[in-house]
Amino acid sequence: MQILVDRFLSDSDTTISHVTVDGQFVCFGLEDEYRADKVAHETRIPAGEYHVGVRTAGKHHTQYKAQFPDIHRGMLHVQDVPGFEFILIHCGNTQADTSGCLLVGTGAVTDPGNMSISSSRIAYRKFYPMVIGAALEGSLSIRYVDNDRLP
Repeated sequence: MQILVDRFLSDSDTTISHVTVDGQFVCFGLEDEYRADKVAHETRIPAGEYHVGVRTAGKHHTQYKAQFPDIHRGMLHVQDVPGFEFILIHCGNTQADTSGCLLVGTGAVTDPGNMSISSSRIAYRKFYPMVIGAALEGSLSIRYVDNDRLP
């Protein structure tokens, strides 16, 4: 199973994407901005394909276990990203809610300088059950494509 994060718009703080699962549009995504040189908590991960595992430690896991007791089985963890660690897929609405992680939402505001996503918890409740089984089985990947940076 594959998640595709198609980054289509960015500004100096935020990146907006379409998120699909096996070719089906599921939601919008939000990340930090592109930077040639990483700045901690302010840089999106590099384009490429990565394995997605499950993390069952840390504050996000504890919070999501309480917030989503009916579906939560661990945090979706994007693994083996050079120079990054603990990259998760979780709820949030603006770049202030991420430190390199992918946030999911049902809608997107694409005004440069004011970009955000909406209804993140609703999107998470739709997205998470679609992929958690594959993540637990070790058969989930995620591919990030930089269509916001075309020449």
